[in-house]
Amino acid sequence: EVQLQASGGGLVQAGGSLRLSCVASGFSFDDYAISWFRQAPGKEREGVSSITSNSGIRYYSDSVKGRFTISRDNARNTVYLQMSSLKPEDTAVYYCAARGDYGLNYAWPLHTEYKDWGRGTQVTVSS
Repeated sequence: EVQLQASGGGLVQAGGSLRLSCVASGFSFDDYAISWFRQAPGKEREGVSSITSNSGIRYYSDSVKGRFTISRDNARNTVYLQMSSLKPEDTAVYYCAARGDYGLNYAWPLHTEYKDWGRGTQVTVSS
């Protein structure tokens, strides 16, 4: 059974930092890209960042570029999202999801490209 568990969320003031973790199991982690999405109340799920299976390529949405950094540790089946300079508009539930590397350059931010989703973690940024 594919499992993806996001953690590390919390309440932080604007300008602060958080590090999210996504621990995966039930599939060959080394062969899959992992992406982070977020969803704020009343809004569509939005692609935030993605990393290829071998960490060779990383993608970021324009809204987080320069503030967030994605990384992975294949030995621990874990992907991280280091979030800095947080803004109130970053407030959302954050999810991680897995897919193959193929076509990732155009597919990564599209939530319809992912089949398995884990339980998210809430990030709240106060102004």
